[in-house]
Amino acid sequence: MRFPDPVLTKSKEGRLEVRALESRGSFAICKYLDAKTVKAVGTKRKLSLRHEDGRIEEYFIVPLKTSGRSLMLKAESEKAEKKAWSESLGREVNLW
Repeated sequence: MRFPDPVLTKSKEGRLEVRALESRGSFAICKYLDAKTVKAVGTKRKLSLRHEDGRIEEYFIVPLKTSGRSLMLKAESEKAEKKAWSESLGREVNLW
């Protein structure tokens, strides 16, 4: 099968690969703040992905010591609608 050039990429080993869309949707990234000081608690973030079919996947993003590199750990998704604090609006907002 022949693929258009924009979807082709080369691996580190030089092997030609096709970039194929597995899923598409929207996302939210949350950070964690101390409730008293409103300062960041560490550098951990949580990435929530909402697929077009409504499924939600969540990952913790934990920065590594090497600059610009992070580890993603799959989190257990919760079924309940989540809310988060919007610093720019100064109020709670729905993630979805």
